[in-house]
Amino acid sequence: MSKFVPYFNLKDMLIFNNKGDLNKHLQGISNTNSTIGFVPTMGALHLGHLSLLEKSIENNTHTVISIFVNPTQFNNPEDLEKYPRTIENDIEKIKTVSDKILVYAPTVEDIYEGNTASQHYDFDGLENQMEGKFRPGHFDGVGTVVKRLLEIVKPTNAYFGEKDFQQLQIVKKLVAKEKIPVNIIGCPIYRENNGLAMSSRNERLSVKERENASLIFEILNQAKTLFATESAAIVTDFVAKAFEKYPDFELEYFEIAEEETLLPCITKSENKDYRAFIAVFVNKIRLIDTISLK
Repeated sequence: MSKFVPYFNLKDMLIFNNKGDLNKHLQGISNTNSTIGFVPTMGALHLGHLSLLEKSIENNTHTVISIFVNPTQFNNPEDLEKYPRTIENDIEKIKTVSDKILVYAPTVEDIYEGNTASQHYDFDGLENQMEGKFRPGHFDGVGTVVKRLLEIVKPTNAYFGEKDFQQLQIVKKLVAKEKIPVNIIGCPIYRENNGLAMSSRNERLSVKERENASLIFEILNQAKTLFATESAAIVTDFVAKAFEKYPDFELEYFEIAEEETLLPCITKSENKDYRAFIAVFVNKIRLIDTISLK
């Protein structure tokens, strides 16, 4: 068994913070018939993350999860500073799925090797929509860290949640353009009982704010119903006016876009699939969600 450095003493769980040790271990347990599933995360795990792990375990011989708060994808330093870091709780949650999952919790130095900067990418315009408009450089940071993680873990399959649907499309584009030999698999959004999309940022909400944030999914569902008979412009106007009634919510954007290109819907076409995207601030905490409009 390869040497590894645990964050704390946890019996029967392998935790690596060094890519060299992780690589040696994976080489030692892999053979021509084995497959590696990979779930990249920034920690503060919830049931959505655990569902990705379950999917990976179901379909692969070995499963790796990374826990790494990537500094290059934050355009807001305060957001980076306040992003929840709960490594010990994360490990306990991973154990509820399986204690055979390999955990890669690297340092910034291990990932970036002294050069904590993003590579610039051209994602054929996917990066210029929605999140790209409001978070400059965000997807360069995402592309940079995902590429490095995929090169380190060398998975057969990698699993991403559809809540970050734009990110999922960009990762698929990254893999195609960089010719990285991995299957990117999108998995359904996990929601809390009130409909709020599960997110690590939910941990920063008060109990009351978390309850009230169900409004986001409620309005998305209303928008979906309205889109069946009305134009994207009318639906967008409806959503903007709906949030004006709730001063505790600040709508950053709502957009209806084509799923494949992420281009805004101007005129509906029966041959295209559309999706609604939304970003809302609740007490300065930024929440995103999405819903298929099929």
